[in-house]
Amino acid sequence: MIRVLIADHQPIVSYGIRMLFESSSDIKIVNSVNTKKQLMDYLKKGSIDVVLLSLDFGDSNGITILRNIKKEFNEIRVLIFSSQAENIYAANTIKTGASGYLSKSATTATIKRAILKVFKGGIYVSNAMARKLTFEKTQEQTNLYNKLSTREIEVLNLICSGKKNNEMAVELNINPKTVSTYKTRLMKKLQVNNIIALIDLGRQKN
Repeated sequence: MIRVLIADHQPIVSYGIRMLFESSSDIKIVNSVNTKKQLMDYLKKGSIDVVLLSLDFGDSNGITILRNIKKEFNEIRVLIFSSQAENIYAANTIKTGASGYLSKSATTATIKRAILKVFKGGIYVSNAMARKLTFEKTQEQTNLYNKLSTREIEVLNLICSGKKNNEMAVELNINPKTVSTYKTRLMKKLQVNNIIALIDLGRQKN
């Protein structure tokens, strides 16, 4: 049974969600809170799996509360439940630590699907938002690739093909130490921290 806590300053919203899942066999709405103090105190009891958090949360900003939850109770999944525009707030709240963004106009089936997905460790956004985020990520990667020199692209392709430093040095007629310099430069420009991530990124592009 997935234990869900509603954090919303509007009693009618909390009541409505409770009624929707009153007879659910896999989701239990354990309680609802409408202040930051109530929320943090309840989470200290350690009996919550998912918090359904409104961005418009009465006495405090929802994003600030999200940061506090992830700082103190990182294992708890937070699903933002808001009437605010998804295309404006979803990406930022997910970057801040939310496991998903759900519109208050969502159907019962959608709310259930979102709760189940974030409980299992996934990220929930609408299909339209998922496409937008994928497009933006692709565009961002493309912009990063456009900053690479011809030689850096050559080195990246050789790395992805499995060549060792000495082999790349011979093929490019450069010093092996220069190959290492190119690797470091590539990781910095493509914003990755290790050679495995660099290879994965290079192969995705290819």
